[in-house]
Amino acid sequence: MFDIDKWQEILATIKKNKMRTFLTGFSVAWGIFMLMILLGSGNGLSNGVAANFMNDAVNAMWIWTGETKIPYQGMKTGRPIQFHNEDQEIVQKVAGVGVSSGRYFMGNTRYSYNKESGDYTTITCHPELKDVENLILEEGRFINKIDILQNRKVVVLGADIKKALFKDSTALGEYVNVNNVPFKVIGISTEPGSTRNRNAYMPVSTAQMIFMGSNRLHNLALTIDAKTLDESRAIEEQIRNVLAKKHKFDPADESAVGLYNKLENYIQTMKIFQAIKIFIWIIGIGTLIAGIVGVSNIMLIVVKERTKEIGIRKAIGASPSSVIGLILLESIMITTIAGYIGLVLGTGLMEMINYFMVQSAGPTPDPQGTIFMNPTVDFNIAVSATLLLIVAGAIAGYIPAKRAASIKPIVALRDE
Repeated sequence: MFDIDKWQEILATIKKNKMRTFLTGFSVAWGIFMLMILLGSGNGLSNGVAANFMNDAVNAMWIWTGETKIPYQGMKTGRPIQFHNEDQEIVQKVAGVGVSSGRYFMGNTRYSYNKESGDYTTITCHPELKDVENLILEEGRFINKIDILQNRKVVVLGADIKKALFKDSTALGEYVNVNNVPFKVIGISTEPGSTRNRNAYMPVSTAQMIFMGSNRLHNLALTIDAKTLDESRAIEEQIRNVLAKKHKFDPADESAVGLYNKLENYIQTMKIFQAIKIFIWIIGIGTLIAGIVGVSNIMLIVVKERTKEIGIRKAIGASPSSVIGLILLESIMITTIAGYIGLVLGTGLMEMINYFMVQSAGPTPDPQGTIFMNPTVDFNIAVSATLLLIVAGAIAGYIPAKRAASIKPIVALRDE
């Protein structure tokens, strides 16, 4: 395999035809480069969209009330539907429901501590909301079941509220006034993907009792145990039927109860990106094939130019395999070097873009609203694509090499 004379001859041929070799290598390098760019861009889009979905639990579901628009059992349209505490308990019992939380919104409420104050959003909920919305606790704990049962006056502050009211001092264990009612701070939270952590969380039972909420709920937040689109839709239908039976409305009346199934959107979106990835591979492979065809065409020209030389080789005893090997080595050498250059440039560009994106995001990157994230290519895929190109380049070189080996010496020597 390692024949110095053979390699010297290949290098001499390449040196003699610099422009031809450059154009051949460029077509190969461009094919690999574009494949890396396309794959990296596809991964960046897919990662960005997936990161946005991960701000809450992927299998999260939100349910809210509205007004009926379909007559039902003699009752007119326009009836407002109102959730109560028992609705959360009923939905929790539906097969396929994971965790659930009722939510009673107080809207903007006045928070004060010593001389600092401000208006912030208060979300009253059950402990399970932490899992539905993927809340992150920076300090302390979240609401628990005992807080709900005993109507404790406790609150979890968003990081921005804590900073505004307490500055750099400790907030845990201190009391803040919420609409002039003292609440003990038990935790500091942040929301994934949020740039403004201005929400506070308190037990729904406490808010209903103190702020005259009776037993009302504005909406329900829950997770579902489903992995496929059909499973999630089946659970959704069961929930709608249970609520329709309790509140006496037509299950087909989507205006009575609104429902957002995040898992359904996630599955459909990921299917779209799978189709995009397939499309990217088709374009990339097509670009590679164009490069391979270019190599094959150039090698055909090489054989044509060196027909007389090949004839002399065969006349003095060169075997067909040695002729094939010479041309194959030249083809593989050009393809390998050019492919590696394209691989390095393509993956290097994607890594550079990713580096600048990470730097611009700062120490606490915010994925919310981001549609492009980590546009890098898996190293194994990059190497596999390059190896595939090398093999294809060998095949492309074999066709003209086989043709050269089949030329009879007398015919080759007559070639002009």
